Order: sequence, then C-alpha cells, then structure tokens
Amino acid sequence: MRPVEQEQRVAAYAVIARDDLVLLSRLSPRITRHELWTLPGGGVDHGEDPRDAVLREIHEETGLAAHVGSTVRVHNFHQPDAWRRGRRVDAHALRLVYEGWVAPDAPAPQTLEVDGSTIEAAWHPLAAVLDGSVPTTSLVREALVEAEVTRKQRVAAYAVVRRAGPEPAVLLVQSSGRGPHPGSWLLPGGGVEHGEAPRDTVVRELGEETGLAVEVGALLDVVSHRFTGTAPSGRREDFHALGLVFEGTAPGDAEPRVRERDGTTADAAWVPSDRLDDLDLRPWVRQALAASERSAAGR
Repeated sequence: MRPVEQEQRVAAYAVIARDDLVLLSRLSPRITRHELWTLPGGGVDHGEDPRDAVLREIHEETGLAAHVGSTVRVHNFHQPDAWRRGRRVDAHALRLVYEGWVAPDAPAPQTLEVDGSTIEAAWHPLAAVLDGSVPTTSLVREALVEAEVTRKQRVAAYAVVRRAGPEPAVLLVQSSGRGPHPGSWLLPGGGVEHGEAPRDTVVRELGEETGLAVEVGALLDVVSHRFTGTAPSGRREDFHALGLVFEGTAPGDAEPRVRERDGTTADAAWVPSDRLDDLDLRPWVRQALAASERSAAGR
C-alpha cells in the first residue's frame, strides 16, 4: 500500500478582542460546506516573519490594520487521515497564536481577498463563541481559553479644582470614545511620564485638557481603581491605576477648553456642585471629591 504523503504547515493567527467581542473570519465553502468561523490569520510564506504573516493575513481577511504583541502560543494539530485538495494526506499544522488589537475607531471588517480561504469577517460576542452558539474551529476555543488579558499599571496625577462664589463649581473633564468609560466625568489629570514630578504632570495635563493654568497645592488622597476594558490603542487591558490627587487652584473666571485633539478628553467644564450627583462619576472621582471636602472642612 502506498504510504500517505506527509504535509506540514506553519500558520500564524491572532486573538483580537474588543470589550466583549472577538473578531473572527468565516471559512470559505471550498474549505467546509458548513458555516465555520476561525481566528484571522493563515499560512506563513517561505522566509516570512510570523508577525508579518499574521498582520498580512488579518488585513486580507478583515481589511483592518492590526497590531500584535510579543507573546505567542503554539498549538499543535495533527490529522493523520485528512483530505487536502482532493488527496489524502497525513497533515500536521503548527499554529502560532498572538494577541492582537485594532484601533477603537477602526471601520467595520470586510474581506479583501478574492477566492481566498475566507469569505467574511465579523465581530462576535465572546460569550456566544465560548458557549458554542457561533460555530468555530477548535483553534478558536483553545486560543480563547488560554488567552490572557494584558495587565497594565499606571501612576497618574489629578487635581480637584473648585470655583467659589454664589454658584460653587468643580472643574471636570468628560471621557471621549477613545478613553475608558466614554461619557463619564473625571478629574482633570493623567499619566505621570517617566522622570516627571507628579505636580508637573498636573500642570501639563490640565493645560492640555482644560487650557487652564493651575497652581498645585497639597496632596489630598491616593486613589486606586482597576477595570478590564479597551485601551485608547484598542488593546484589551486589565488596567490598574494609582492616582495622586492634589488640590488645585485656577482663575475662577477662566473658561476651560480642550486643547488636545483626538485624545481621551471630549469636553471640559465647570460643573455646579449641586449637579455632581446627576453625573456619571467614577467611584474614585467621588472618593477624591470627598477627600477634598474633608480637607476644606478641617481648615
């Protein structure tokens, strides 16, 4: 009996998640007669770097420009009795799976390749993929089970800036669609750059986010908040922020305006103190405001 021909293939794929969705590609009817979705990716060409291969394949299958991380997992697949292009082969595939991400404002996915191995690309609810409601290859389920959310820790500096007078107000900024919790209101401030003094961070960030020159006072509190969500880059992160909250003063007659463009700040405003309960404020913001009130009461 003639021995079965051995066929080995190396392919590169990416798990691309956004909030509670995962990006998948649908296999062509010439690959399978039934609806079947897989991770975007494909074969590594001779001499091609696997990262270049997965980025190329993602663009061909989804039309999106993606990024991939440095971590890779190897999935081994062996099918001794497989049919490939009308012939029986002993198939062995090494599948390299990367973490990937696309920009939050990326357009809807669409397949660019013609007569390729996939015919459609779409975002699917992660829960529906894991419970089998969406028919997928075994690689999808294996990769999602092993996938780890990138952990990131950041130190930031913020300021509680109040305006006294007949209508007391607090200076707040609204998170844009590129920031965490879009539409919520936050204290002005941001990440401390390497080597930067936190007080200098406050001055710089308030200038970018509100256009106001602020004088930085005493440290009021250190707040901690953690959540899993989509970062401005589009990467899904387990994010832990440590925030240094300072007192700040700014000219009460100055009107704030956002200077940075396409950033994480959509708006800046003096918010009347009696309207704070009506806003979507993150818990750490309320904690910082309470610390500011205790400090004022203790003077």
